Amino acid sequence: MNQLDTYLQYWCLPVDEVLKTLASCQKGLSVSDAEERLQNFGSNIVNDHKQGEFLRLLLNKILSPLIIILIVAASIAMVLHDWLDATIILAIIFISNILSIIQERRASNAVGKLRSQVSAKTTVIRDGQKHIVPNDNVVPGDIVLLAAGSLVPADGILLEAKDFFVSQAILTGETFPVEKQPGLVSKDASLAERSNCVFMGTTVRSGRATALIVHTAGDTAYGQISKKLMLAPPETEFERGLKRFGGLLIKIMLIIVVSVLAANIMFRKPTIETLLFAMALAVGLSPELLPAIFSITLARGAKDMAKRGVIVRRLSAIENLGSMDILCTDKTGTLTEGIVKLDDTLDYKGVSSDTVLHLAYLNSSFQTGLDNLLDTAVIQRAEAKGMSVSDYYKLDEIPYDFVRKRLSITVSTGKDAPPFLITKGALQNILEVCTHVQNGNNVTVLDDNARADIDHRFSDWSQQGYRVLGIAQKSLQAKAVYGRLDEDAMAFMGFLLFFDPPEPGVRQTLDGLRRLGVNIKIITGDNRLVARHVAESVGMSVNRIMTGKELLSLNDESLWQQAPLVTVFAEVDPNQKERIILALQKTGHVVGYLGDGINDAPALYAADVGISVDKAVDVAKEVADLVLLEHDLEVLRQGIDEGRRTVSNTLKYIFITTSANFGNMISMAIASLYLPFIPLLAKQILLNNFLSDIPLLGIAGDNVDREWENTPHRWNIRMIRNFMITFGLVSSVFDFITFWALLRMVGKVPELFRTGWFVESLLTELLITLVVRTYRPFYKSRPGRFLFSATLVVMIFTISLPFLPIVTIFGFVALPVSVMVALIGITVLYVIVTEMIKRIFYRHIDRYGFLYATIKRQT
Repeated sequence: MNQLDTYLQYWCLPVDEVLKTLASCQKGLSVSDAEERLQNFGSNIVNDHKQGEFLRLLLNKILSPLIIILIVAASIAMVLHDWLDATIILAIIFISNILSIIQERRASNAVGKLRSQVSAKTTVIRDGQKHIVPNDNVVPGDIVLLAAGSLVPADGILLEAKDFFVSQAILTGETFPVEKQPGLVSKDASLAERSNCVFMGTTVRSGRATALIVHTAGDTAYGQISKKLMLAPPETEFERGLKRFGGLLIKIMLIIVVSVLAANIMFRKPTIETLLFAMALAVGLSPELLPAIFSITLARGAKDMAKRGVIVRRLSAIENLGSMDILCTDKTGTLTEGIVKLDDTLDYKGVSSDTVLHLAYLNSSFQTGLDNLLDTAVIQRAEAKGMSVSDYYKLDEIPYDFVRKRLSITVSTGKDAPPFLITKGALQNILEVCTHVQNGNNVTVLDDNARADIDHRFSDWSQQGYRVLGIAQKSLQAKAVYGRLDEDAMAFMGFLLFFDPPEPGVRQTLDGLRRLGVNIKIITGDNRLVARHVAESVGMSVNRIMTGKELLSLNDESLWQQAPLVTVFAEVDPNQKERIILALQKTGHVVGYLGDGINDAPALYAADVGISVDKAVDVAKEVADLVLLEHDLEVLRQGIDEGRRTVSNTLKYIFITTSANFGNMISMAIASLYLPFIPLLAKQILLNNFLSDIPLLGIAGDNVDREWENTPHRWNIRMIRNFMITFGLVSSVFDFITFWALLRMVGKVPELFRTGWFVESLLTELLITLVVRTYRPFYKSRPGRFLFSATLVVMIFTISLPFLPIVTIFGFVALPVSVMVALIGITVLYVIVTEMIKRIFYRHIDRYGFLYATIKRQT
């Protein structure tokens, strides 16, 4: 059995014919058949790169512009029969990149395991029974059950549907959800016109359906598009900063390389040796391990965050988490316990009523849409009172949606008994379809006085923190199908009062977030009175509340001005949530959004950091960058700490390597003009870079000063440039002192000079790592174990290097003991001066002036 041909128009075929072609039936596949098909067709994953991943990573490394420069240099050496230099250059390239790839693969595998913990799942029918399986395991011929919040796992054709609306903008660009229903459509129908089909990657907004899966993975419409268009995810702010940093380095490289090449050729230095030297200078300036450090640091951050209960689905979001300064969240389960209790059921006069509870119980028990805390609370309360639905028969259901904000069930007590409709939902939306109020057998008109009385009760309860729903009913005439038009001329029966108490300890967590520089804003569909009560009960200072109606009256420019000043956004719809996020971003904020419902998906996608929870609907988890295993702000606060450590260590590598490399390159460029020989051979420069980078692989696990974690950090290219120039020039000053000492002690002997400078250059690079990795005095900030140990080992190796027999292949010779002592003395003096300059630098950097003052007070 094979999947239907990709180009076969299954949407215009009878369902029975499609079932037969796929060797399936209404009871679904057998479990064994499904497993066999999974083996035959493979996982339901689009663009799976696992096969050939090593070669792909290696190819990406080789195609790096910096590596291409080195390969060209090695090729030139081969043409000139300088086989030793060519071999050494290629060997260093190979070893560096293999180490980088191994680390990146480990990181990728670790993150893949974490992501699998929160993968989307689908309910399928196999052997006539419901089974919940990962979306990756869905196969052609599977029968899947879809409901509001479901992420459609693959392409299929509908068998049944009820008020089934799907958002398929990802494929067709349609703004609003479209209704889907079984039937036949024209064989010439476009993707948007196939109203009897569902497609991978689209999301169910309301209703329910049963579908037969026809195509999976790359054979889906989404898969076919993905083969043609490899759409990259939007850049994070950190990635944009990294791009600006790359531009800065390229400018500096071009200036140095062209200047050195021109000057040395003008002084009639050996052309080929000068060319290799200039190319090595360019490579020496670059932070060549940055991609590996970037991947390792992020992967380590993801693993550490997983230990704290935060699963990272998109690695680059970790940097934005560290930069986040505004967190938008709903209140339920975040600021509150998330354990909703039905406090009371009351008639329209505010008197406790079991009749209202019974009607709500029937509605909650028979509804088949999205599971929710409110229905669970109703069912538990009713069953505790001994109520049952055994005497009732469900005839139809009108599912909940975010426009009506109502859910209706049609039931009867027997075959010949008249049906009646029970509608439950947001109070104002219930009152919209009511014309009467009923208390027992007493039915009166819902006039203005009655509405005012209901509104007054609603306002009082809301201010006390209750979430208030309404319930209504009406008798119906028997018919085959009931729909939304039947929700009219109903009798208002009463109120449902739910209470979700504030989360214990949330005040302390919010205080902790504020100390981290993160401002909290509530965005909720609940009414403004409940939202204000919850905000104030957890210690938030409510400066201003904005409702959905106010949002509608504001243009984008006005919202940009007002959004940062608002504490609570209430009574908003899903599109307004997204609009709020975009407005905050427009004013320069890095915005996180925490949500778990279908209506949160647009905001989760728009936010710099989309955060959901493990129990969220599939579409929310799929869109989110981070998934919390616990719906707890404290877990998120700890995740922010980890995100800032990750950003800190990435930027730390950039500070260390660019300042040290820039200084060395400037020194070598200037020295090459005055010395009768090239100060360092290309292979010696590359060896220097290779050895100095070994300890830096431990930057991912380095300890971070608490001062860095206490505030959001964003790219500051100006600061990086100033840091690089300042500490690079300090390095150059000591390089020139080293030149003077070497010329005095060993003369103009190329081998001795190069060996001496190599040792001093490498020692200063290693020690400067320990100095500039921290804002504090270096002896008061403990480095990570690997970083410290590797630095110590490489330093010992560096001092021993001139005396090892194999170093002659690199052009080194043994140094006199007096020279070695002098070089060590210069290095120690360099560390002392750099520590002093570091304190002055941070004192005078306006952006971080407050940070230096904090460190000074604490140390």
